[in-house]
Amino acid sequence: MTKHKIYTMSFASVYPHYVTKAEKKGRTKIEVDEIIRWLTGYSQEALEMQLEKQTDFETFFAEAPQLNSSRALIKGVICGVRVEDIEEPTMQEIRYLDKLVDELAKGKAMGKILRTK
Repeated sequence: MTKHKIYTMSFASVYPHYVTKAEKKGRTKIEVDEIIRWLTGYSQEALEMQLEKQTDFETFFAEAPQLNSSRALIKGVICGVRVEDIEEPTMQEIRYLDKLVDELAKGKAMGKILRTK
């Protein structure tokens, strides 16, 4: 079976789209970075290094220092598919991130996005 195209795309090529989506709705790059750090465990410096290295999505998630255990609380539909029902682990991580950025763009409070409140 061939890998999905997104796995080999560089995270850095999609990252600006996450930021643009958030900024169009009055949110910030800082908030996008906070979401990514919460989900993956990367420090800001390590996140920036991954962006500079043009790391692909599969490697980005495989090398994540500590995937947040609370990510299992992320529920809902992204691209017509329920994120909690995605069986392939890497695709689920990608869709978790998509869902969190969507929630940010929809104006949800950071505490709710990060599943702390």
